[in-house]
Amino acid sequence: MVASRACSNVLIGLMASIALAASSLAQAATRIHVSAAASLTDAMNEAIAEYAADHDVDILPIYASSSTLARQIANGAPADVFVSANEKWMDWLPEQGVELRNRADLLHNRLALIASRDGDVTTFILGEDGKIALLLGDGERFSVGDPDHVPAGIYTKQALESLEEWQTLESRLARAGDVRGALALVERGETPAGAVYQTDAKASDKVRLLGLFPQDSHDPIVYPIALVNPDAGDEAEAFREWLGSDAALEVFESYGFATAND
Repeated sequence: MVASRACSNVLIGLMASIALAASSLAQAATRIHVSAAASLTDAMNEAIAEYAADHDVDILPIYASSSTLARQIANGAPADVFVSANEKWMDWLPEQGVELRNRADLLHNRLALIASRDGDVTTFILGEDGKIALLLGDGERFSVGDPDHVPAGIYTKQALESLEEWQTLESRLARAGDVRGALALVERGETPAGAVYQTDAKASDKVRLLGLFPQDSHDPIVYPIALVNPDAGDEAEAFREWLGSDAALEVFESYGFATAND
């Protein structure tokens, strides 16, 4: 009797372990890793919440500079969906052996000149009020994403070159690791002005939008999206497709992004 009860307990324990393992596998199958440009943080969080409310999935977003995310993906970091803030870093992935699937242009953005809301600068019209360098006092710097790799910084360098201010400002740049870092420097008053995306300026109540850089002063700001995991399941494919739907695009538009069709 005792032996029979012991065998029964072992069998029950084994069945429980199998059930737990099956449950864990089921949870893993519905987990989606999303690597998205830092400028998408607020909009993507809302989009994910809206999608997850109607789907049994666990979506884990990672936000950073597109360059950082692309390198992480190339080095094998978990990622199913990648949304880059420029085409360069999406184009770079296949060169590293990463297969892209269902790639498309998703969003557009604008490059903005900002100043601290508590600062002395209240108005400044690009091209009419003189040079951006005039916004900086002695020893002060201009906040940007690092032009060596951060998309926002790359666009900013192009714009400053077009406006013939690059040589003057290059040595006075405060280089941030991503565009949200550049925004934070202005928010905290560590720099009097900076260049971020229009959507970043809209997301902050601590900065003042001074104006938008001319669109022809830099490459178009395009956000491509693609599946970057060849083993991504149906759930990841479905979420990637939903991000291009009218419902998702309405979320992004509410944060100031333009859709690829605009």
